[in-house]
This record gives sequence, structure tokens and C-alpha cells, in this order.
Amino acid sequence: QVHVVESGGGLVQAGGSLRLSCTSSGRIFSRFAMAWFRQTPGLERAFVAAVNMYDSNTSYDDSVKGRFTISRDSVRNTIYLQMSSLTPNDTAVYFCAGGLLAAPSRRLADYRYWGQGTQVTVSS
Repeated sequence: QVHVVESGGGLVQAGGSLRLSCTSSGRIFSRFAMAWFRQTPGLERAFVAAVNMYDSNTSYDDSVKGRFTISRDSVRNTIYLQMSSLTPNDTAVYFCAGGLLAAPSRRLADYRYWGQGTQVTVSS
């Protein structure tokens, strides 16, 4: 069983920065990708960014390209999401996910392991 735990959410002013962390524990397979999704009330969970844990290939949603950076520490089985130039539209619960994947995926259904989520609030 794999467990995923996020940390680092909080309140930040528009234009500010915040870094999220996510650590996976348990049996990590040779093919494993991790991702960030986000969700606001009444909307579906949406893809933000993903990274392959073994070759560092990444994928981003267009809405965050140039502002967010996903990175990984494969030794610690940890990923990070560095968020900059935040706007109120980035306010959401951010979920970390892990899946048995050879490449980073944008599809929510491809990820089997999920964290509980961390709230990010951007004030105007």
C-alpha cells in the first residue's frame, strides 16, 4: 500500500508564492508518477502538474505554465510544487496523487493513490 501526504498550503496574497510538498511512502514501484490536482467547490478535480519519479519528465496544465514548477526528490519519494505569481483563481484544495505510470499523466483516473488535500487561499 502506498500512502501520500501533502503539506505546505496556506493563505497568501495575490502575486505571492507558496510551495507545496508531497511525500509518498510504502511500496514504490519502478514505474511511478506523481501529480498535483486542484479542486474548488462545485467543480471537478482538475490537473495541475505531474512528474515521472525516475526520469523527471513533467507535464503542466496551460493555466499554470510559467508560474508553477513541479520537481521531485526520488530518494525521498517527495515532490514539490513551487507556485509563483498566484492569483485568486488559484484558490483551491490541492491534492497530491501517485500512480503506476511510465510517464506523467493528466488523467485523474490514472492515479490510484491520493492524499487528503491541502488548502491554498490567495487573497486579492
